Amino acid sequence: MAKKPNTSKSGSGTIAQNKRARHDYFIEEKFEAGLSLQGWEVKSLRQGKAQLTDSYVIFKNGEAWLLGVQISPLQTVSTHFVADPTRSRKLLLNRREIDKISGAVQQKGYTCVALALYWKGHMAKCEIGLAKGKADHDKRETVKERDWQRQKQRIMRHSA
Repeated sequence: MAKKPNTSKSGSGTIAQNKRARHDYFIEEKFEAGLSLQGWEVKSLRQGKAQLTDSYVIFKNGEAWLLGVQISPLQTVSTHFVADPTRSRKLLLNRREIDKISGAVQQKGYTCVALALYWKGHMAKCEIGLAKGKADHDKRETVKERDWQRQKQRIMRHSA
């Protein structure tokens, strides 16, 4: 039998990352959530047309909703309806996870932000994080630490 050709593009499966969230917040805990998507959104995600920069999670009526994610529609997708690129999308989580996250957001002052969109098999998943905001001096400290780690790697490379 002939082998199937490998048609995967990148091997990672990552669609989009929210680097700003990691800069602005201390990520305390991470969760994996499914997404309730329409057909045109799946096609756009396959093309990598998603942006997570100002996205966050809210809780309404015991459900988790993802707001602020921009999924740009493709030009070739059906033209007989208007696609809303920034609509609210339902997150698929267990009841236990929803209760834990919403309790932390309401009582302890945490924020729930989207960190990444990625493929897990044929399903689109969203990594969300329970986060606390950073002050300006914390952000500067993070940048200094990253620069020092980079310098340390350079020194180790050149001395070896």
